[in-house]
Amino acid sequence: MFLENDHYIWLLWALAFLVPWAVLYAAVPAQRRVMWWSSSLTAWFGLTEPLFVPEYWNPPSLFDLAQRTGFDIESLIFCFGIGGVGAVLYNALTGKHLMPMDMHERNSPRHRFHRVALGAPFVVFVALYFLPWNPIYPGIAALLAGGLSNVLCRPDLARQTLIGGVLFAGFYLVFLTALELMAPGYIARVWNLPALSGVMLGAFPIEELLFGFGIGAYWSGVYEHLAWHRST
Repeated sequence: MFLENDHYIWLLWALAFLVPWAVLYAAVPAQRRVMWWSSSLTAWFGLTEPLFVPEYWNPPSLFDLAQRTGFDIESLIFCFGIGGVGAVLYNALTGKHLMPMDMHERNSPRHRFHRVALGAPFVVFVALYFLPWNPIYPGIAALLAGGLSNVLCRPDLARQTLIGGVLFAGFYLVFLTALELMAPGYIARVWNLPALSGVMLGAFPIEELLFGFGIGAYWSGVYEHLAWHRST
């Protein structure tokens, strides 16, 4: 066992996501604005941790904050890291560049639901959260709804959304694998597996991979959608 004390594993794992963030930031200067924009937004989602602790998982955290309050510092770091990577991974790997859309495109009838599409994931999450199921499922559904709404409003984002989801799911699987190697059995000890579907990919609940796909599918296109840009 690499680490015998679970207390700092969540912190180390969250910090590990800053490594690829820093690599992408250094290697792809054209994407830096998007990374900062995305990470600055997603970091705030770390404050939703009380919705998931202990229903979805219950990780030992710094100062036992998660157990005492539901909030923790690690979630802010984690959400910051995945947001920036999820937003630029597709463009960084494919060498795409962002270009502003012209006014003719922006005034297309398809975009009359622009604001509705951007707000779709938040509406979906709130609508589904109060159903009698684990909160991870409305979270996943909200991300997928966000990706779908991006595509319905901007069909040019379809390829980016799908591939972005697959890429980030694979990226996230690497980190899940590293977590299990670093602390064997940690997922079984910390995740509330009896409250989930029971579908596992090795040591990993399918919900984690769906979450990873949802992050990539939504965030790979949301900047282009919100800021009226396209990848070329």
